[in-house]
Amino acid sequence: MSAREGEVVDEWPALPYDEWRPTRDTLHMYTQIVGKLRLALSPFEPQWANVPLYVTARGLTTSPVPLGLRTFDAEFDFVDHDLVVRAADGGIERLPLRAQAVADFYGALMDALSRLGFDVRISPGPSEVPDPIPFAEDRTHDTYEPEPVNRFFRVLSAADLVLKLDRSRFRGKTSPSQFFWGSFDLVVTRFSGRPVNPPADADTITRYGGNAEQICGGFWPGHAQFPSPAFFAYGYPKPAGIEQASIRPAGAAWRDDLGEFIFPYDAVRAADDPRRALLDFLETTYDGCAQRLSWSPELTQVDAPS
Repeated sequence: MSAREGEVVDEWPALPYDEWRPTRDTLHMYTQIVGKLRLALSPFEPQWANVPLYVTARGLTTSPVPLGLRTFDAEFDFVDHDLVVRAADGGIERLPLRAQAVADFYGALMDALSRLGFDVRISPGPSEVPDPIPFAEDRTHDTYEPEPVNRFFRVLSAADLVLKLDRSRFRGKTSPSQFFWGSFDLVVTRFSGRPVNPPADADTITRYGGNAEQICGGFWPGHAQFPSPAFFAYGYPKPAGIEQASIRPAGAAWRDDLGEFIFPYDAVRAADDPRRALLDFLETTYDGCAQRLSWSPELTQVDAPS
């Protein structure tokens, strides 16, 4: 349900993983289908920068996607619950987001693109999930409840604003705030400029995404291995002794099983100032990683115009 004029909106709404898991898992597949349009058609960029989605005032967008000399974009509207596909020449298609099998969503989107004059072929199944089902055959995931999807969007929107604020203090190479549909998380990544040799047995994603030294911070809504929404942060390659780093606020901690720092979303919600608590988490985890990776302190010494 969207907010009406004058209605007080909870900026950090509850998002219990178990309560919306079926919808979450279906939405994950929907975003994978739309995200793979960028993967198929956009020129490859280092660290897979050509594939994420981006938070908008209504949901998530591909940004313009090229096909020859034409472009289109696709935006999930999590307020009115539509997928809106727009061509640069004025064509537009709206697909309702509702309870339907992934196979039906996939077929409807491919038909909509065809009506707009875009002949697109994407890889046939999801990435980074156990037991993947080809999109055209997936009738397992078919749940879509608008209310938790809108709450998820509101969390993404709030997290996006804080990640961008934290990103603004870094003067080196950094990613935008971006939503990776494979891992289903929102993340900002900073880079030192130093290359990294991925492990010899690295998969394709790691081989091209893990070839640069980096420090990341972001948000995920929970997954099977960690069934709770949380903010996370880590340095790559793992900085020696990072487990002993002093971080804030209380409630944030290093997790050996995950190999990263975790700040549970419910702890953020419970803080007197959630925005400040989240910034403390992002700043102190960055500082702990940067010191151990020998990044220059000047990277976060940014002069702002008066």
